[in-house]
Amino acid sequence: MNFVSIRVITGDVARLVDFYERATGVRAVWATEDFAELTTSGATLAIAGDRTVALFAPGSARPADNHSVITEFLVDDVDRVHRDLTGFVTDFVNGPTTMPWGNRSLLLRDPDGNLVNFFTPVTPEAVEKFAR
Repeated sequence: MNFVSIRVITGDVARLVDFYERATGVRAVWATEDFAELTTSGATLAIAGDRTVALFAPGSARPADNHSVITEFLVDDVDRVHRDLTGFVTDFVNGPTTMPWGNRSLLLRDPDGNLVNFFTPVTPEAVEKFAR
């Protein structure tokens, strides 16, 4: 089995795609006006409109209602990402902070309120973990 993507349901696909394109520097590939994907070497972030929910199971997902998932991006320099996003991101939850497990993390919310973590491994153990 391979974990390949996470899908975020939103009421405004264009707004959320624009946010993630700017925040990550990755260009989205649009399949329809209701579905776009940002693909990195490790996984894909799919962004889908709330109209797509009915294709799976009506009412099974609600946009802007996530209180448990954090989408994470491994970056070369989290402090640079923080500088680059300052003035663009309106909701930084926590500035760059070194975590006990060895990552320097920047936690913020996207326009729908979903948590997003940009992180850089900084301890030898964390660097080794992500060098694979």
